[in-house]
Amino acid sequence: MSIPNEALQKLLQEIGQKKAFAEQQLLIVKQQKVANARETRLVQLTESELDSLPKDTKVYEGVGKMFVGTPVPDVKKRLASESDKLKSELSNLDKKEDYLSKTYENSKNSIESVLRGRG
Repeated sequence: MSIPNEALQKLLQEIGQKKAFAEQQLLIVKQQKVANARETRLVQLTESELDSLPKDTKVYEGVGKMFVGTPVPDVKKRLASESDKLKSELSNLDKKEDYLSKTYENSKNSIESVLRGRG
């Protein structure tokens, strides 16, 4: 049983679009992971700087165009919260990357199998 040329062409086009979309999304996810790693490193550096300061040091955080005096424990709490959020985002990005990689590979294999079956 053979597939008509029009149906085969439509099938290849759909699979090709799916493959291209997955490839594009994979690049975006990888860029997001790089940005996430940069933010995580920034939080770690800030935490280590805070830990090296004497206890009575005044700390200021930027709020819009001004700086507000903030107690060190509050800053550490905010940084810990931000770190947890970044870890959660990284976990979600890893899952998304895995899904998109599988979608890309499946699409690629489908195209190859259709072309092998046709040739």
